[in-house]
Amino acid sequence: MSGTLYVVATPIGNLEDITYRAVRVLQEVDLIAAEDTRHSRKLLNHYSIDSTLISYHEHNEEFRSLQLIEKLQSGQSIALISDAGTPCIADPGYRLISSCRQEGVPVVTVPGPSAVIAALSISGLSTDAFRFVGFLPAKTHGRRQFLELVKNEQQTIVCYEAPHRLISSLNDMGEICGFDRPVVVARELTKRHEELFSGDITEALEYFSPDRVKGEIVMLLSPAPARQPEGTVRDALIRLREESDLSWKEIVKQVAKEFGVPGSDVYKESLELR
Repeated sequence: MSGTLYVVATPIGNLEDITYRAVRVLQEVDLIAAEDTRHSRKLLNHYSIDSTLISYHEHNEEFRSLQLIEKLQSGQSIALISDAGTPCIADPGYRLISSCRQEGVPVVTVPGPSAVIAALSISGLSTDAFRFVGFLPAKTHGRRQFLELVKNEQQTIVCYEAPHRLISSLNDMGEICGFDRPVVVARELTKRHEELFSGDITEALEYFSPDRVKGEIVMLLSPAPARQPEGTVRDALIRLREESDLSWKEIVKQVAKEFGVPGSDVYKESLELR
């Protein structure tokens, strides 16, 4: 019988933000694969956990995954943790998970903190739909290209950013998306110096520029303003009828949603066309 890989979420700052189950699993497993063993040792010492630690990070991920799979297949149980939050979210780990799936090794999640979800929950921005994009590209050209791709998305964009790039990223964001676009910057979540800024990009630049920014940062860009559809309801009905294979019922539903008008009104318009 193979062992089990537990994907265990750990605190993003405050050490009290860990579940009873996570502590128990970390105490019971044969091995804990940690992104930075020195960093993780502080957490384990705090909860008197003496399970064996082994490093698992982006520089040894491919090689270490093979070792861990062998240990799991021999019956050992292993917990995968990152420096903070939920493993595999903009952190190493997916190769190991994928290998476990291929080899039939059980993978169990032990959920808990995530900086992405924590920031979203207190942002005040729309959470009906959001897109997490990891870290923005480090170089200006790549970052601006990426922002061009997402500037019109009708959902909240969430990303991580290094503190020394925050001002540059806000400037690029303003030039591409508009300096009046609402943003939220969450810094040092759950830690002593936790800070949440909410305002437009111009205000964010004025707020953060005077001092050197420090700490872990989550940035949230508000959804793009809804664009007004071109033409009339009748124009849209004719266009969809000519360009798509949708039924009249589906066309009416789509046009009503696009224009934000009652479906009954669009239906009457469609009857006249028919």
